[in-house]
Amino acid sequence: MTARSFFDTNVLVYADDDDAPAKQRLARDLVYEHRRAGTGVVSLQVLQEYFVTVTRKLKFDARKARRKVELLAEFDVAAPEVADILAAIDLHRLHGFSFWDALVLRTAKQAGCRVLFSEDLQESREIDGLHIVNPFR
Repeated sequence: MTARSFFDTNVLVYADDDDAPAKQRLARDLVYEHRRAGTGVVSLQVLQEYFVTVTRKLKFDARKARRKVELLAEFDVAAPEVADILAAIDLHRLHGFSFWDALVLRTAKQAGCRVLFSEDLQESREIDGLHIVNPFR
């Protein structure tokens, strides 16, 4: 059984990055597996970051990027509240994460995820029961 898992923006971007075929294949397989199992989670923040990144870095036109956001929103979408923002500030202060990474961590935890897929965070670290996994290693 696949654990409820949160996808950081970078993993979703790699799923569309033709310039990184090995990472693209791994990211697509992971997205597919969690879509099929119904265990994938993203946040409003991740959807926003995804749109900005693929239109800037991958040169997607806005219409294509919008359609991809619609498809990614078929995952469970977590929406942080004020308490989550405050908790993210505390994670930032206590552990040195950037605020945006801390908000991803907090949102993933609040969404009931056991795994956070990210290339950018400290791999193999566990924070309050949330295991950070770099799927590209």
